Amino acid sequence: MTSERTTGRTAPEPTGRPAAGPRMDRADVLALYHRHVNTGLARMAELMAAPVVASAQGDYLDTSDGQRLLDCGGFSVFLLGHGYPPVTEAVARQLRKLAITGPLVYSEELAVAARTLAAACPDGLEYVYLTNSGAEACETALKLARMNGRRHVVSTEGGFHGKTLGALAVTGRAVFRDPCEPLPGPVEFVPYGDAEALAARLTADSCVIVEPVQGEGGVRLPPPGYLREVERACRRAGALLVVDEIQTGLGRVGSLWAVQEEGVVPDILLSGKALGAGVVPVGAVVATREVFAPLNRDPVLHTSTFGGNPLAAVAVRHTVEAVLREDVPGRTRALEGRLRDLLEQRLEPCGHLVKDIRGRGALFGVEFHEAAQAGEFVLELLERGVVVCPAANSLATVRFTPSAFFGEPEFAWLETALEGAAATAAKRRSTV
Repeated sequence: MTSERTTGRTAPEPTGRPAAGPRMDRADVLALYHRHVNTGLARMAELMAAPVVASAQGDYLDTSDGQRLLDCGGFSVFLLGHGYPPVTEAVARQLRKLAITGPLVYSEELAVAARTLAAACPDGLEYVYLTNSGAEACETALKLARMNGRRHVVSTEGGFHGKTLGALAVTGRAVFRDPCEPLPGPVEFVPYGDAEALAARLTADSCVIVEPVQGEGGVRLPPPGYLREVERACRRAGALLVVDEIQTGLGRVGSLWAVQEEGVVPDILLSGKALGAGVVPVGAVVATREVFAPLNRDPVLHTSTFGGNPLAAVAVRHTVEAVLREDVPGRTRALEGRLRDLLEQRLEPCGHLVKDIRGRGALFGVEFHEAAQAGEFVLELLERGVVVCPAANSLATVRFTPSAFFGEPEFAWLETALEGAAATAAKRRSTV
């Protein structure tokens, strides 16, 4: 595996260097967070000794005090790494030409982006609605379901679809939902991976929303054939199927779309996270002609001022083209075995703390027996220059989401950090 992109750029050497130009002190930044952003986030940053990131390139982050960090986090956004040149340069050109359009104005960029994304999706998914985020894509899908007469939603325990009101209603963790009740409904939750339990809830008025792999749920993988069984249950009942590939799509788990592994074609496919290559925030709803018909008849039923803006559209087009050109699914398939072996071998010293290691492609989760152990491990890795992510719906799980270009320098850095973090974790727990 090599970290080279076909653009000829290689990942920077893993040596520290100061960020260019004068920067605010970390204390000043946190003071502004306390005063004007969010005091809870500021306290969290102080507790974790979290750095202030000044710049990023490839697989690396540079902090305001001159540290270099290896990025294995980013919530699956940086599948192409940071600042992937073809996307960054295309967006920069578009910014100078036309960034945002107004009402009753149409753009070539949106038309081409929609064609490009639809062509990369399973056959039958023809219509593309670009949004500003994954949560907004979920909201759009839920509205489309209602426009098609499906007002009863079946979701899964541990599932995560966003924190806006509608998306939150179908997110399977009560700690997020309870402060905002009552939420739109009716919504029923069934165990993830149990196709029979899901099928038992379905009627012709139902809409199912499901992830191929639960990312925020702790990188939960369903049994083989699960999505196919869910699709069959939906077809038998006349229910509508929404598959949320916001985190798994575009090659993250070893295929362009996870649904393709089981030959599933949903009524609506959701994309986001990596869709803008970490350059422009963007999400997407890709739907069949039949399901999209209400918006084709009356496009003002659902609109967004900035949705489908030229900057986002250009990012989508060039991201999809890059994923295909660089064979990102092939790259992440090649990474899977290497990541699994590395995690299993280097975490052996603290194996008594680890409950499970699981993943697919370049999406892996390490589940500890206790959430506190996972939190400590995140901090130990950060001390050693590696950024990872906790899982919002499974706080005992640490996620690893490296880019598709993770190469030998990056593996060496991660290996050293894992060894040190595992040894420290084992020693700490042995003295408790």
